[in-house]
Amino acid sequence: MQLILNKMKTKIITLLTGSAFMIACLSAGIVSAQSVSTGLSNAPGGVANLRPYDQSGINVFDAPKDTNAVFDGLKLQFGAGFTQSFQGLKHENVSGGLYKITPGFNTANANLFMDVQLADGIRLNLTSYLSSRHHNETWVKGGYIQFDKLPFKGQIWEDIMKLTTIKVGHMEINYGDQHFRRSDGGHTLYNPFIENYILDGFSTEIGGEVLVRKNALFGMVGVSNGMIKGNIDELIPTAQDANIRKSPAFYFKGGVDKQLSDALRVRFAASYYTNKSSGGQTLYAGDRTGSNYFMTLEKLGSTASGNFTSGRLNPGFSKKVDAVQLNGFVKLQGLELFGTYEAAQGRTKNETTDRNASQYAMDAVYRFGKAENLFLGVRYNAVQVRLANVAAVGPVPAIVYTNDMKIDRLAFGAGWFLTKNVLLKGEYVKQQYKDLPAGDFRNGGQFDGYVVQAVVGF
Repeated sequence: MQLILNKMKTKIITLLTGSAFMIACLSAGIVSAQSVSTGLSNAPGGVANLRPYDQSGINVFDAPKDTNAVFDGLKLQFGAGFTQSFQGLKHENVSGGLYKITPGFNTANANLFMDVQLADGIRLNLTSYLSSRHHNETWVKGGYIQFDKLPFKGQIWEDIMKLTTIKVGHMEINYGDQHFRRSDGGHTLYNPFIENYILDGFSTEIGGEVLVRKNALFGMVGVSNGMIKGNIDELIPTAQDANIRKSPAFYFKGGVDKQLSDALRVRFAASYYTNKSSGGQTLYAGDRTGSNYFMTLEKLGSTASGNFTSGRLNPGFSKKVDAVQLNGFVKLQGLELFGTYEAAQGRTKNETTDRNASQYAMDAVYRFGKAENLFLGVRYNAVQVRLANVAAVGPVPAIVYTNDMKIDRLAFGAGWFLTKNVLLKGEYVKQQYKDLPAGDFRNGGQFDGYVVQAVVGF
C-alpha cells in the first residue's frame, strides 16, 4: 500500500510541476503575442486575403477572398506559432523491446510566417520551421505567390478574378479539408486535438492551383511535381517496374460551403489526388516536422528525430498513388461535427500490384464561453491498410502480411483560449494496433495516456 501511495504521489508531483511550467510559458506567450500581433495583422491596408494564424482562423477553409481590399504600398507582416508539450504516455506490445518512455517535456516546436503584400491583389507567403522534432535547426517549409487580381487591363480579367484565386509555389497542396485542421510543426492552434490523423494526408510540392468560388460553390484544380522537393533525376528501373519517367500529380476538389443561418453552417468537400509515376511520392509522408506523440510504439535504440512519425502510419505508396478524401463539416452554434472518409491505393517501385488503404474519422467539438474560448471534444479515427511484405535481412526473418492491419484511436480533448493568440489544451488518447503478424514488433501494440500543450499563434 505504501508503494502505491508513493507512486501516486510521484505522478501527481510530476503533473503539477509540468502544469506550472506550462502556465509560465503561457504567461510569457501572452505578452509576446499581444505586443507583436497588434499593429500587424490588424493594420489597415495590410496583407489581404490571409487566413489568420490566431483563433479567428479556426474553421477557415481556404484563404479569404476580398477583391475590394485597398493597396497602398508594399506591406510586410510576420507571424509565428509556438508549441510546448508535456506528455505522460505509456505503450506496450507482445514481443517487448520498446523504447523506454516516462512523463516529460517534448522538444518545443516553432514556426515563422512571413507574408508580403507585393501588389494589388498579389501576396507572397514564406513559412519556416524554426524548431521541430525531426529537424531541430531552422529550415524552410515552403512558399507561394497568391493572385486574387491579375495585373492585366480589361474587364474580362476583373470578372474572372472576382471568382478566382491562383496559387503558385512550393507549397502545402490543397488535398482534402483535414489539412486545414491539422497541427503543423509549432502551429497547432487550429487543431482541437493533440495529433493529426493516423493517415496524415499532407505534403508540400512544387506546383500551382486554381480555385474558383461562386456563392456557396467552389472548385479547384491543381498540378504538381508529385514530390516533396525538386528532382531532375531519371528514375531507376527495377525488375518489377521499368518505368523511368516521372509523371506530374493532378489533384481536384469541389464542394459547397453554405451559412444557412446565423447559427448553422454546412460544408461538404470531395478531393481526388493521382500520381502515376513518382521518384518519391509522399502524400502520406510529407510532414517533415513530426508527430506530437513522442516515441510511442518505437523500438529500443530509436531517436526522436529519426523516428519522428510515432502514432502515424505511412502505407508506402512511394511510386504511385490514387486517393480520394470526402469531408463533411457542420457547425450548429457551438457544436462542430467534422467527418472524413478516405480511400487510397498505390505501391512502391518494387511491387507490381496496388495495395489499398482506407480510413474514417469523426470529430465532435463543443465550443462555449465568451467568444467560444473554451471547448471539449472527442475524436475517433480508424485505419485499415495492406502493408508491403518485408524481405529477410540477415538473421531477421521476412514479414509477410496476409491480412490488412488495423489501427484505431480514441481521443478526448479540452482547451482554453486565454486570449485569441494563446491556447492551453490537453488530451487523453488510446491507440491500438490489430491484425499484425507476429514478426511485426507492433503486434498487439497499444499506447495510452495524456498530452498537454501550451500554444501561441499570431
